[in-house]
Amino acid sequence: MSPAQPPATSLGYFLRGLESPQLKRALADIADGWGRRALWGTMGLHDIRQRYRRSIIGPFWITLSMGIMVGALGLLYGTIFKQDMHDYLPFLAAGFIFWGLISSMITDGTRVFIGAEGLIRQLPAPLSVHVYRLLWSNLITFAHNVAIFVVVALWYGINPGWNVLLVLPALGLLFLNGFWLALLLGLLSARFRDIPLVVASVVQVVFFVTPVIWKANMLPGRALILDLNPFYHLIEVLRAPLLGHVPAVENWLAVIVVTLVGWAVALWFFSAYRWRLAYWV
Repeated sequence: MSPAQPPATSLGYFLRGLESPQLKRALADIADGWGRRALWGTMGLHDIRQRYRRSIIGPFWITLSMGIMVGALGLLYGTIFKQDMHDYLPFLAAGFIFWGLISSMITDGTRVFIGAEGLIRQLPAPLSVHVYRLLWSNLITFAHNVAIFVVVALWYGINPGWNVLLVLPALGLLFLNGFWLALLLGLLSARFRDIPLVVASVVQVVFFVTPVIWKANMLPGRALILDLNPFYHLIEVLRAPLLGHVPAVENWLAVIVVTLVGWAVALWFFSAYRWRLAYWV
C-alpha cells in the first residue's frame, strides 16, 4: 500500500506547494514585472500627476498637508503629554511620515488589482506590474514628505550622524513587506470586496496602539501591545536612525521574521490563485 497522503493543512503539503510549477510561474511574474520598470515607472508618475491635475503647486500639496498635520498634532499632543518640543516634534514628524507611507501602502494595496481592472483584462503584462506601480507612487509621495522632517531637524538642530544610513535597509524591508501585503491583500480584496473596508478600519485602530504620536516609554514596563505589534518594530527601525539612534536588535529581528513569514504566505496564495484574478476583478 502506498503511504497515506498528508492532510491539506499539513506542513508537508505546504512545502510541496512551494516546489510546484505554480510557484515558478509566480516568481517569474514578479521577476518579469521588475523588468518592466519603464512601464510601471511611467504609470506611477501618471498616478501622481492625475491626483493633482490642474493644481498650482501639484504634488507639493502632499507636503503642505502633512506639514500642517505634524505641526498641529505636535502642539496638541506635546502639550497634553507635557513633552519637550525639542525632543517630541522630531519624534512625531519622523513617526507620522513613516506611518503615512505604511498605511498608504496597506490601504492602496487592497485596491491594487481592483483599480487596475481594465488593464488586467486588456494589457498582456505581469500582474506584479501593478504592485510595483503602487510602491513607486508611494515612494514618490514619501520623498515629498521627507522634506518635513528635514525642516524640523534643521530647526531643532537634530544631527543623526552616520546612523541615518540605517534608514536604507529599513526602507528596503518596508517595501519588501509592502510588496507581499499588496499581493496578498490585493488578491483577497478582488475576491472579497469587504476586505478594503475592513483593512481601512483596522489600520485606523492600529495607528492608536502604535507609538506614532506617543512614546513607548509612556507605557509601564514592556507591554504586550508593543512586543506583539509588528508595526511598532517597523516604525522603530525606520524612525530611530533619523533621530540619531540605533534600532534595537529585537526590532530588526521582528521585522525580518514578519517579512519572511509574510512572503511565504503571500507567495503560496499568489501561486495558487493568480490565474483567477482576471475573473475576480
